Amino acid sequence: MAKQRVGLLFGGRSGEHDVSVTSARAVAAALAEPSNQAKYEVSPFYIRKDGVWLGGAEAKTVLDSGQAIACEDTPSDKSDLWQFPAGAADIDVWHPVLHGPNGEDGTIQGLLQLMQVPFVGSNVLGSSAGMDKTVMRMVFKQAGLPQVNYLDVDRAEVWSDPCRFKSLIEKVEAELGYPCFVKPANLGSSVGIAKAKTEKELSEALDAAAGFDRRLMVEAGLNDMREVECAVLGNDFPKASVVGEITYDAEFYDYETKYTDGRAQLIIPAKLPQEVVSRIQEMAIAAFKAVDAAGLSRVDFFYVESTGELFINEINTLPGFTALSMYPQLWAASGVPYAELVDKLIQLALERHAS
Repeated sequence: MAKQRVGLLFGGRSGEHDVSVTSARAVAAALAEPSNQAKYEVSPFYIRKDGVWLGGAEAKTVLDSGQAIACEDTPSDKSDLWQFPAGAADIDVWHPVLHGPNGEDGTIQGLLQLMQVPFVGSNVLGSSAGMDKTVMRMVFKQAGLPQVNYLDVDRAEVWSDPCRFKSLIEKVEAELGYPCFVKPANLGSSVGIAKAKTEKELSEALDAAAGFDRRLMVEAGLNDMREVECAVLGNDFPKASVVGEITYDAEFYDYETKYTDGRAQLIIPAKLPQEVVSRIQEMAIAAFKAVDAAGLSRVDFFYVESTGELFINEINTLPGFTALSMYPQLWAASGVPYAELVDKLIQLALERHAS
């Protein structure tokens, strides 16, 4: 039987470019395992930070070295943005390993759908709803999933006259209090997120977050909460993994803590009562279905042990996929090792496309 030609798509125009390269290297290594090598032929495609696609030897060099190609923010010839590298039309199934804006927000998914080829992960709706925290919260609320109190904020409210900004601060203090978290609506990997414990910190956090996105979110902080995560795999009949927990010595799980060795510890499986684990797994699948996700997702929760309360935090439809990332580790602990997981995801993409 002829091998399936897999287009490994990585890099991208987001602040998570380097994480994407690391994830893609892990996927490429999994596809090089004998069990997968017999079924798949891998072609790497690298998207530079300026949005230009590269294939062949140039993409393979980045994949092998793990080093991004330095370039300007925009290409010198904008017509390059409309060109696919040689071999792109020959791909049987795409495996995007792109994190953040222009990668997991529905934009690349829409392009791949227009190309009429299978691809790993959610379609446009699931990707965009999972990426935009404002929309995600609305969908979760409609689905009856419990969430912490939050307020939606527009950049215009932050970068406006002093009276309007002061009113915004007072509203946050009255409805949410301190501590609270300020988040850009459309970034991943905790980019742009800050914890505020005072009015000064809140003002600074709002200003900084507004530099990342037009829409922001402010969430109430929780005392003595535990951060737990569950992985979901499947299409129409998704399954949930064991539950994992993240512990760390920082104020919160920020970008530096996530991607600095030794700063965070993953506890898999989490030490939780079975009743709590079952609730988390049920809620993870409910969240997956609510945004119309497909293939894979990681769903994050807050668990308040003293009260037994569970709050859904967010869904990630293209979670980190390095060998040390939570998503593959949760499935490894559930009996699905990394190489087999990559194979399953490709098969799920082909299955969904065929249907």
